[in-house]
Amino acid sequence: MTVVDDRPETVAPAPRRRPNRLLALLRNSWRQLTSMRTALILLFLLAVAAIPGSVLPQRGISPEKVNEYFIDHPDLAPRLDRIGAFEVFGSVWFSAIYLLLFTSLIGCITPRLRDHVRALRSRPPAAPKRMARLPQHTVLPAPPGGAAAVAEVLRKRRWRVEVRGDEVSAEKGYLKETGNLLFHTSLIAVLIGVALGSWYGWSGNRLLVAGADNAFCNTRQQYAEAKLGPQVDSADLPGFCLRLDDFQARFLDTGQPEFFNATVTVDGPDEPTRSANFSVNSPLRLNGASVYLLGHGYAPVIRYTDRFGRSQISDEPFLTTGDMGLTSEGLAAFPDANVDPKTGKRAPDEQMAFTGIYLPSAPQQAPFVRSEYPTERNPALNLVAYRGNLGLDAGIPGSVYQLDQRQVRTGKVKEVGTKLLRKGETWTLDDGTTVEFLGTERYVTLSVRHDPGSTMLLVSCGALLVGLMGSLFGRRRRVFFRVMPSDPTEGSPTVGSSLMEVGGLPRTDYPGFADEFAQLIAAVNGDERAAERAGPREGTE
Repeated sequence: MTVVDDRPETVAPAPRRRPNRLLALLRNSWRQLTSMRTALILLFLLAVAAIPGSVLPQRGISPEKVNEYFIDHPDLAPRLDRIGAFEVFGSVWFSAIYLLLFTSLIGCITPRLRDHVRALRSRPPAAPKRMARLPQHTVLPAPPGGAAAVAEVLRKRRWRVEVRGDEVSAEKGYLKETGNLLFHTSLIAVLIGVALGSWYGWSGNRLLVAGADNAFCNTRQQYAEAKLGPQVDSADLPGFCLRLDDFQARFLDTGQPEFFNATVTVDGPDEPTRSANFSVNSPLRLNGASVYLLGHGYAPVIRYTDRFGRSQISDEPFLTTGDMGLTSEGLAAFPDANVDPKTGKRAPDEQMAFTGIYLPSAPQQAPFVRSEYPTERNPALNLVAYRGNLGLDAGIPGSVYQLDQRQVRTGKVKEVGTKLLRKGETWTLDDGTTVEFLGTERYVTLSVRHDPGSTMLLVSCGALLVGLMGSLFGRRRRVFFRVMPSDPTEGSPTVGSSLMEVGGLPRTDYPGFADEFAQLIAAVNGDERAAERAGPREGTE
């Protein structure tokens, strides 16, 4: 006899797959990075990282201040330089925080945006079975028309309504989450705008003295300070030239500025020749660049006649000291003076330089160190003459606004006299040479900038404020209405009529929800006067 084994075949269990540890690590890291707590920490770190950029001088803004910091702090400055403290906003660590925050914001917003769109497209939830457990609850006679009439009142008050037979569900306040998402999306747009301006933008500062001989063209070499983005080359700068024709300034009796206006002639390969005016709050718009008026001052015109009878003129700007009277300090150097016309040679210690203080409105009595008013009511130039080897022939770099004090300390340059000159006066030095104060020219401080992310920054900042207002003043809430038969007990005052149970639930902290709920009940009952007395809830949506 053949025995058949009809028992089911035992199948060996499949081996369990070991979890991929690398994948799990990446998933957990992404969750941590895109959490709200991490985003707040990174935002705080970004604010802290920006503090050194505000406290310490930056090479891209003021390289002269950076050099002064190295001189004043010879031990500390090299250590700070190694960690990028003088180029904070272009350093690796600042960029790392910036990019991590950017990534975290995108990771936070994407799932929330998806959930918010799904919530906007979904219907309001059904009324709970036990509405008495809701924070706001009442029972009242149903209005004529039942659930349809209730839904009509709610729609007029801009509630999202869903009718399910004798039940009405309504919700309101999605503006809060919409504003929250708009705020964070605008913050990402702000970061993108800043990145565009940093990568593809450029800027430069230049002092421009009035006169046809002082024209300025938009090349990197002609800027006193220039900063080009990593994606910008010198050849990418638009071609235009500026010549300052006139500068007008008005001041109040107290010395406060009232009006500034610069008149320039614009020409060049990328700009038609024309005359243009611009002021502090109205920059000059050129092809791909904006010219801003930052400041102004005076450039004393000084003529020096050497011992061979040859004259040279200096019209270098004198920088203002910061007082309201526009007191200015500067340097007029004449390195080519006293050259023998026969031999073409000059003794190395016969170069001339004059440091001075220019006072547009000098006081009537000494000391002549401070101007009393910013316009030229009583102009005076207080000069100190120096003779010697200025060090220019040796190629020693130096400032065009200050005398190299190292040459003075070593005795290579010596002081030979001091004189206060009025306009048109001449000073004869000990060697028979003369210096004459001819007058002044006006100069302006210009900042030429190109920022491709400025429009995005403006729009995104406006959207950011709108989103912030919606996030702060929006209140999410729901109300439910259920029409039900009245108590059929004989003797009841509502026998034969219907009742309506109403419940309300605020989804967020909303102290004024009880008043709004009462206002809504009054409107459903048809008591418009009571609804008006309750008044609209300001700042809610």
